[in-house]
Amino acid sequence: MDFREIIMRKRDGGALAKDEIAAFVRGLSDGSLAAEQVSALAMAILLKGFDARETAALTHAMAHSGVTIDWRGEKLNGPVLDKHSTGGVGDKVSLMLAPIVAACGGYVPMISGRGLGHTGGTLDKLSAIPGYDATPDLARFKRVVKEVGCAIVGQTSDLAPADRRFYSIRDITGTVESVPLITASILSKKVAAGLEGLVMDVKVGSGAFMREMAQAETLAKTLMATAAELGLPVHALITDMNETLGFAAGNALEVRETLAYLTDGPREARLHEVVMALAAEMLLLGKIEGDLAKARARAEAALTSGKAAEVFARMVVALGGPKDFVERADHYMPAAPVVRDVAPKRAGVVSAVDARAVGIAVIALGGGRIRIEDKIDVRVGFTDVAPIGARVGPQRPLAVLHAADEASADAAIAALRKAYVVADAAPAARDVVRARLR
Repeated sequence: MDFREIIMRKRDGGALAKDEIAAFVRGLSDGSLAAEQVSALAMAILLKGFDARETAALTHAMAHSGVTIDWRGEKLNGPVLDKHSTGGVGDKVSLMLAPIVAACGGYVPMISGRGLGHTGGTLDKLSAIPGYDATPDLARFKRVVKEVGCAIVGQTSDLAPADRRFYSIRDITGTVESVPLITASILSKKVAAGLEGLVMDVKVGSGAFMREMAQAETLAKTLMATAAELGLPVHALITDMNETLGFAAGNALEVRETLAYLTDGPREARLHEVVMALAAEMLLLGKIEGDLAKARARAEAALTSGKAAEVFARMVVALGGPKDFVERADHYMPAAPVVRDVAPKRAGVVSAVDARAVGIAVIALGGGRIRIEDKIDVRVGFTDVAPIGARVGPQRPLAVLHAADEASADAAIAALRKAYVVADAAPAARDVVRARLR
């Protein structure tokens, strides 16, 4: 099969056959397709699209490019559930959500990714925990899920290996935003993980890949329709990503925020609403609770009782992290040497934020990657990020910057100031959960 013909046909708007898509996935898996050809087809798909049949074929082929997990032999006493976010800035929800749902009786085999484009990756955040094995073998992954209730890991060599290579190439070739490719990437890992239910957190806004509500709805409906074809029940929430989610953006900084959240520290209101809304949907989808209000109350109780924090601590230990990590996180995670307040250009009220620009500023600090081989500095980023509606000025900075050196600090401060719009009055309040689809 001459793969150039396939690229050119899609470039010209033609449809690909199931066997051609399967051949593409085999080439991804065994490395026989050059990265240049993979990126060329990805760009053609971004520009010309995939229909529902092509999307389902790609998802199925990637899901079955490695092993698929069957949890029935493990005799679990609860449903196997997961959540996936389409990516945002400061989105550390997975770190909080998995232990909450596990504490409520669910089992969460969460396969997460590294940063994609301007968004932070859950796997990069976990790399801030010394000793944490984010890519365990399949046996260890299954054992931790069974014994602890959740395991947040990256794609192992066994699960959807074609997607792992495709994901890394898309990240650096400007082909992230394709709805069919996002759909196939997400669902291939989830199908391979043997889920009984999935809740999607589809982000919309300046810090999301889907900037407009219509785009987010299209992605959510495409995900749900493709999942239905593959026999996977899915609920979806569309949530706001027009500003940083939570107090922090940056890998170790977000882990610290997670620990505070789980251990009754400060909880940023928008972040808490997203976590609770997703937790309730997962408990409802898994039939742990039959009513949304009761599901939310159960999730709140798991958090406030400390059970979720206990599950998180057990997960860290089971995957090789320190036994006292939750209690002594500052001892284990290094701090950036340069810490500076970012003063606004003028005093006033934050009226808008270009959240994508905030994410790019974190990457420029070293907190994300531009090339596949780039190393991440987990120390850097922003804390105490001012939300929309906050009054800023001499006594309240836009954020606190954490940087590796003065030069990168100066550049990040300029970028963050440019990302913020400060006005005389606050804008109208908006809901963080924009829509629910079931």
